[in-house]
Amino acid sequence: MINTTAWNRLRYTAYAPLYDLLAARTFCKPRRTALGQVDWELGMRVLLVGAGTGLDLPYLPHEIETHLTDLTPAMIKRARERAEKAQRDVECRVMDAAALDYPDEYFDVVVMHLILAVMPNPQQGLAEAYRVLKGDGQLCVMDKFQPDAQPTGLGRRALNAFTSFIATDITRQATPLIQNAGFTIRRDEPVLMNGLFRALLATK
Repeated sequence: MINTTAWNRLRYTAYAPLYDLLAARTFCKPRRTALGQVDWELGMRVLLVGAGTGLDLPYLPHEIETHLTDLTPAMIKRARERAEKAQRDVECRVMDAAALDYPDEYFDVVVMHLILAVMPNPQQGLAEAYRVLKGDGQLCVMDKFQPDAQPTGLGRRALNAFTSFIATDITRQATPLIQNAGFTIRRDEPVLMNGLFRALLATK
């Protein structure tokens, strides 16, 4: 049952009431840094994938068209409430990041924060991001990654058995994942915990 879409939906439904308490302050600066890497323009159409309770919303420009998705209805409910409280016009939808219900080349920017290390199949999530991005679109990623040049040791694999059950995979490498999906990485910046968390900006 570990690391499946059904398990993610179940555990993040349970986490939803406490998610803001656990994640808001910790990831405030990393979110701002990651979104600050994007070359924003007025009128852009932006998709937040696996956006949870919408904690990225305060760091987005107002003059854009914003779409927000998450696998879990409980998260979407809180994201919608956050958007309404901030008087942001945001379309919030329950959706699997591995099967986005949007047309090809529909978005100028796709934001994937703290989702690639959680998805059962991050390659499929990136393939969907690639599909829905315009030819000159930008992919904004912020997540925890194992160093690209470092093989996964026995200790890390053992710890990963536990972390994958409660929250996240700690053995995934950013550069191979993103490049194998067809993207070119333009910016890569450590943002938390001595580089365990990185903010990357990529283009098609």
